[in-house]
Amino acid sequence: MWALAASAAAALLAQLVSLTIPQVLQWIVDGPLTDGDRGAIVPLSLLVFGLGALEAAMFALRRWIVLTPSTRVEARMRNALYAKLQDLPVSFHDRWPSGQLLSRAVSDLGLVRRWLAFGLVLLVVNLLVIVIGAAILISMSWVLGLVYLACSVPLWIVGYRFEGRYSEVSRRSQDQSGDLATAVEESVHGIRVLKAFGRGKHALSTFRAQAESLRSTEIEKARLDANIWVWILVVPAVALAICLVLGVWLAAQGELTVGELVAFFATATVLAWPIESIGFLLAFSLDARTATDRFFDILDEPNRVGDPARPVSIERPRGELAFTDVHFRYQDSPERFGDLLDGVDLVLRPGETMALVGLTGCGKTTMTALTTRLYDVTGGSVTLDGVDVRALTREELRRHIAMAFEDATLFSASVRENVLLGRPELAGDDPETRAEADRVLTEALRIAQAGFAYDLPEGLETKVGEEGMSLSGGQRQRLALARAVAADPAVLVLDDPLSALDVATEEKVEAELRSVLADTTALIVAHRPSTVMLADRVALLEEGRITAVGTHQELLRDSEHYRFVISSLEDEERRAEAQEADLFDDDLDDRKEAVR
Repeated sequence: MWALAASAAAALLAQLVSLTIPQVLQWIVDGPLTDGDRGAIVPLSLLVFGLGALEAAMFALRRWIVLTPSTRVEARMRNALYAKLQDLPVSFHDRWPSGQLLSRAVSDLGLVRRWLAFGLVLLVVNLLVIVIGAAILISMSWVLGLVYLACSVPLWIVGYRFEGRYSEVSRRSQDQSGDLATAVEESVHGIRVLKAFGRGKHALSTFRAQAESLRSTEIEKARLDANIWVWILVVPAVALAICLVLGVWLAAQGELTVGELVAFFATATVLAWPIESIGFLLAFSLDARTATDRFFDILDEPNRVGDPARPVSIERPRGELAFTDVHFRYQDSPERFGDLLDGVDLVLRPGETMALVGLTGCGKTTMTALTTRLYDVTGGSVTLDGVDVRALTREELRRHIAMAFEDATLFSASVRENVLLGRPELAGDDPETRAEADRVLTEALRIAQAGFAYDLPEGLETKVGEEGMSLSGGQRQRLALARAVAADPAVLVLDDPLSALDVATEEKVEAELRSVLADTTALIVAHRPSTVMLADRVALLEEGRITAVGTHQELLRDSEHYRFVISSLEDEERRAEAQEADLFDDDLDDRKEAVR
C-alpha cells in the first residue's frame, strides 16, 4: 500500500506543479509584458522550464515506485489462485472449463496488475486534480468557474449511465474470452481426433462462431466507450468556447486582467487531460472490477473436500481398506437417478489383492476415487486401518494410497520427474538421495515394463511433452503404473491401468506386479479376465452394491451375473485382439507394398 500511496503522491505533485505554471504565466503577462521589463521575463521563463522538468521527474518517479509492487501483487494473486485450484476437489474441475480458469489466471490478473499500477493511481489523482483545478478556476473568476462547472454536469449523468451498461458487457466479454480459450485448448489437445475424423472444418466453424460472438461484444464495448468519449471531448470544448466569449467580455469590462484570462484558459488546458482520461479510466476500472470478480469466483468457491480441523495420523499403516455402507451421488446428478453407489460394503484385508468387476457405468472408477478423496462419500465411510479417510489430512492419505488411472496423464517434465512424482523426498541432489532415487526408479520401471524409457533421446531425462503425448498410449500407461509403484504405498488402487497394452506386455507386467502386490493391499478395476487372475478375491459391483465376493472360481460357480460380466469382458478382449491383429496385417501389407 505504501507504494501505491507514494506513487499517487508523486502523480499528484506532478499535476499540482502543472497547475502552478498558469500562475507563473499570469505573473509574466500582468508583470514584465505589461510593464515592458524584459529583464524579468528570463528568470520567470526559467521557472516555467524548471516546473516542467519537475513535473516530468514526478511522472517518472510514479512509474518507478509502483512497477515492482504491482507485479508482486499479481504474482501473489496468481499463486493464491493456483493454490486454490490445487486445493479444490475434482468435482469443481469437472464443472469448470479449463479455458475459463486459464483466462482468469493470465489475462484477468494481468489486467488487475495494470489497473493497480496505472488505472487506480491516475483515477484517484485525476479526480483530485479536477476538484483542485475547479477551485482554482473559481478563485480566478467565480463567473467563469461556475459556467465551466455547470457544463460538466452532463458528464456525470452520462458517466453514471455508462457504468451500469459497460459492466454487464465487460463481464460478458471476459467470459466469452474464457470460452474461446477453452475451444482452442480442446482443439489442440484433440487435434489427433479432429484430423482422424476429418472434422477440422467443423471445429473451425464452431470457433469462428464463438470468435464472432466475442467480436460483437467487443464492438459493443467499443461503441459504449466511443459514446462516452464524445461527451468527454465535446462538453469541455463547448465549456471553453462559452468561457472564452464570456471571458473576453469580462476583460473588456475591466473585471478581468489579460493575465488572469490567460491563466484561466491555461489552467483549463491543464485540466483537459484529467477530464478526458476519466472515460478511459472509468472503463479500465470497470474491466478491472470484472476481472477481480472473476478471480474471487474461484477463491470464494467452497471446498467440500478439505482437511479435518483435528487430523489423526497413521504412522505405520497395515493396509486394511474398508467400505462401509458407502453411498455416493455426483453433485449435479438429478435425485430421480438415485445414488450411483447405494450401500457398498467391502473389506480388503492387509496385503490382499481385490479385483473389482462390473458392467460399464456401474461405478467402479467412482468407487476407487473415493479411497483418496478425489470425491467424498455422500453416505457411509471409507476407512484405512479403521480410521475414516476424512479424519486424515489429504496429504497423508495420498501418501498411504496411490492410484494409477486408465487415462494416464503425464506432465511436461522428464521421465524421472514423472515417475518420482509421489516421492518428493527423493528430489534432492545429494549422492545418497540420488542413489536411492535411482534405485526406486529402476525398480518401478522394471515392474511396469517401461524399459523403453532408457532408449529415449535423453534417457530418463527426456521431456515427455505436454500430457506425455509424444509417447504412445501403452508407454504412458506403463510410466503411470511405474509412478504408482514408486510411491511405495500401503494401498495401491489401479483403475484398469493396462488397457492400452498388448497381451504379451500385459502378461509381463502382471508377472512383475505379483511381487509388488504380495506385500501391498491392492484394489484393481478389471476390464480383462487376465487382470482378474492377479487377484486373491473378486468383488462384483452390481446396481451400486457389492453383490458377491469370492475367488474367481467361486463366483463363476455361484453368480450368474458374474459369469455374464466375465463373458462380456472376454468378448471385448477378443475384439481388441482381432483389431490389433488387423492393424498388424494392414501395417505389414503397407510395408510390402512400399518394398515393391
